[in-house]
Amino acid sequence: LQRMLSIAVEVDRSPTCSSRKIADDMFLFILNIPLRSQRETLLNTMESQLLRCRLLELLFQHSCDVPTTSSMSLEKILYFLSHSSVLPQFQDETATWQRWDEMLQYLSLLLMSYQTFPLAEHLRSSLSDRMDLIIQKAKPRPQDSDDISQLDIQLKMKDFISRMQEALGQPFPPQIQEKLDMLQ
Repeated sequence: LQRMLSIAVEVDRSPTCSSRKIADDMFLFILNIPLRSQRETLLNTMESQLLRCRLLELLFQHSCDVPTTSSMSLEKILYFLSHSSVLPQFQDETATWQRWDEMLQYLSLLLMSYQTFPLAEHLRSSLSDRMDLIIQKAKPRPQDSDDISQLDIQLKMKDFISRMQEALGQPFPPQIQEKLDMLQ
């Protein structure tokens, strides 16, 4: 299934468009997956970085009080960091810190997926254009909204950590601290 999804995204004339359509169809299924381990298995085994990125983007859009309409970028990931709440649909019998841990896991996965798909694979281009770009060894251009400063990152992380401290208190469980360090 993962290979078929990856092929469906990559061979389309517009990988960005096809990934959105597939992600929209899969989104409700992900919301109904009862266990974190099952959600993580699905997301971690996705072969298509673009599709994984779109699914995670939808999850975070869903958890924002005020969703953003901007295109996927590093700036949007910082927006999610500031405006996302613990994913409410997954609030089952797990402890609060575990829900924050899952959110941090998904933020890191979103960041890794985003950094992989547009820059390394030219997946913003059609298959025929992509082949030309690969043959020419052209480097993909980052978007303007990918130009964020170190200060922006520090301020957003500081705000995020403050929100977590309100919810969890101090000190953070080791798993949370490890994921925070990795995200930074």
